[in-house]
Amino acid sequence: MVLEAYRDRVRAYVDRLARPFLGWSPNRLSAVGLGFAAAAATLAALVRWTTPLLFLPVTVLIFLSGLFDVLDGAVARSTGRSSARGDFVDHVFDRYADVVLLIGIAISSFAYPLFALLALVSLLLTSYMGTQAQALGQRRLYSGLLTRADRLVVLMAAAFLEFDLSLPWPWAPTAPWSRFHLAGVEFTVIDVALIYFIVAGQWTAISRALRIYRGLPPGS
Repeated sequence: MVLEAYRDRVRAYVDRLARPFLGWSPNRLSAVGLGFAAAAATLAALVRWTTPLLFLPVTVLIFLSGLFDVLDGAVARSTGRSSARGDFVDHVFDRYADVVLLIGIAISSFAYPLFALLALVSLLLTSYMGTQAQALGQRRLYSGLLTRADRLVVLMAAAFLEFDLSLPWPWAPTAPWSRFHLAGVEFTVIDVALIYFIVAGQWTAISRALRIYRGLPPGS
């Protein structure tokens, strides 16, 4: 998945969605996105003591978090309020959103904590490499297998599948919900998503690092 490649194609639709929020400050929209991520993380954590049916509102809240993360940039562009400070705030809030979401998922009991930890490391390294290019005078990098849009979509899909598999469908597995075995090891759908984050995230981080290095002047 490389959803960032479609950024320019969907910009007109995003700008249309942003129109009702033109009176808001971009930082306020970023804060709302972080709030939705924190709410999603809280509900995901509560799954441990309640029911996996909570993964449905978790899916919706992750979507809203990603939507407001897109809207803040659209509003900034449309109203001429793009700034270095706003860009910095947006990235800080995005990283906190990544952290709280994976913490909530890790607590849910539907993920191996080690998978969640390694996935978080991969996501942070991916984001770091993207901005490090800019810090060294190059263009910010959005390329790779695991952009932020990609991981939000994957996380939404995993959360929704955990909800769907917890329903009494004829094809749903028996308790414990949605767990399946591969080579004698038990996995959940979220585990698979986290493994994808680990592998694709490291691939993205390393490929970005190599691209940055090759773009530096010899002897610098």
